[in-house]
Amino acid sequence: MPAQAYAGKECVCQFRRGICDQTCVRDMMETTFYIACLKLTGRRCVVIGGGDIGLEKVEGLLACDGDVTLIAPDAIEPLQELAREGSIKWEQREYAGIEDLEATFIAIAATNHTDVNIRVYEDAEKRAMLVNIVDVPPLCNFILPAIVRTGPLAIAISTAGASPALAKRIKREIADKYGTEYARLAELLNDTRGWAKGTLPTYQDRKVFFESIVNGDPDPVELLRQGDEQAVLDLIAAAQQTASPA
Repeated sequence: MPAQAYAGKECVCQFRRGICDQTCVRDMMETTFYIACLKLTGRRCVVIGGGDIGLEKVEGLLACDGDVTLIAPDAIEPLQELAREGSIKWEQREYAGIEDLEATFIAIAATNHTDVNIRVYEDAEKRAMLVNIVDVPPLCNFILPAIVRTGPLAIAISTAGASPALAKRIKREIADKYGTEYARLAELLNDTRGWAKGTLPTYQDRKVFFESIVNGDPDPVELLRQGDEQAVLDLIAAAQQTASPA
């Protein structure tokens, strides 16, 4: 169950139970989340809270080219440095209300103040926008999975908030198994997408073409693991010749 929701702990969600009775988390494990990859480039992203968790969220948004605004009366030195260098905008004050979410694509709150967290969540819901209150899944309309990134390859791992520790273990294991050779194959196949779209007339034709390479013999991943990229390029060329209309 979520880290901040269990019987006997002070309630931190919108139900304001006083002492948590788990009302808000009973359906978390049964929730089917719609998994999507968001394009944040140039989009306004707001983070409320200037501590270590706020820094983690800011860095994640910056890694995806988000236009990040930090709202916090105080901030740890790394966040201050990001503001000084112009990587983020820092509005050095308390969260003011729904006006702080104007023209905002995504909001993340990482504060220790339940009332502030609830206000951010409720304000964001009124605007039908994406909002995540860190470590309080009932105050989220999306959750952040653990991510393995290698080049263009991104693999997301989610336990629906049940166990971040387990998600981190799975992340380590996946990172060990799916290394740089998979990312490189993705790049090589992407270089071929233009040819496939311009040459192969149907989706099914393109599907068969790419699967013949990815699942072919010899294995392109194993060839890249051995350092033989030219052999993979030869496989792609052979597949193009076979797939080209007569």
